[in-house]
Amino acid sequence: MNPLMSPLDVVIVNWNAGDQLAACLSSLAACDDAAALRVVVVDNASTDGSAQKLEREGLHVTVLRNAQNLGFARACNQGATLGSAEAILFLNPDTEVSRDGIGEARAVLEADSRTGIVGARLVDEAGHTHRTCARTPTGFSLVAHTLFLDRLLPGRVPPHFRLDWDHADTRAVDAVMGAFLMIRRPLFERLGGFDERFFVYWEDADLCTRTGEAGFSVCHAARAVIRHRGQGTTAAVKDRRLFYFLRAQALYGQKHHGQVALLGVLAAAFTVNLPVRLVRALLRGGPGEAGAVLRAGRWLAAAAPKLLTRRPS
Repeated sequence: MNPLMSPLDVVIVNWNAGDQLAACLSSLAACDDAAALRVVVVDNASTDGSAQKLEREGLHVTVLRNAQNLGFARACNQGATLGSAEAILFLNPDTEVSRDGIGEARAVLEADSRTGIVGARLVDEAGHTHRTCARTPTGFSLVAHTLFLDRLLPGRVPPHFRLDWDHADTRAVDAVMGAFLMIRRPLFERLGGFDERFFVYWEDADLCTRTGEAGFSVCHAARAVIRHRGQGTTAAVKDRRLFYFLRAQALYGQKHHGQVALLGVLAAAFTVNLPVRLVRALLRGGPGEAGAVLRAGRWLAAAAPKLLTRRPS
């Protein structure tokens, strides 16, 4: 254990992560700061047995089992309440930490009292860096991205993620990905935690936006290298993944940019995004892929009235 490393709460939300969760915990047990970690695994009613036999020598692990899938944001908040450390690390089960990755991120967090959130440099199995730092969405960008204009007109509509930067240096950014998100506990509690209306997706962007509005910065720690597979637990449920993504995008738009942004995202989703995905699925993926798009669209249509009638907050 790094003698300078104070206790750190680590919250991992598991939903049928399979062997990925086991590998994640093993990497935590092998890291330099393992003795300082207090790990809470919140299992959202997994059915694959991944929430069994999670003990690791030298690693303090607590398991909280939910009877049903309560969503990522709510499960994160549940896990956070079980700890008391001054900082919390929210970590996806499809990650594996390097020996010094957590310590490097913690050093960046503690270097400046106005740094509220720190993200890591996420890499794939080959060591290639993922471009995971993002821009704060505007009402226009949310609609434009739903219309795929960032791909059609990249010179005029910047992408959500900072693809123009190699992520090789530590710097302040607008937002980091929730796969590895370290935050000061007092700030997390002051903000009320993750907004539980985001079942999954966009809850990290929302938290980073609110962190900036509270006067704190979000920082990318380039020396904190973490292996990340990406879509590790949602790749097999493409229909739900697409539905929850579009729903969360619309919810973010409403929360931060008002009813016009919500209407714009929903209109763009139904008139362009879903039809384009459907045609592409028919041409490339066949009936199964097309069925997933149709189901996502049906669920979004069913969710739209509640989104349209709720008050932004």
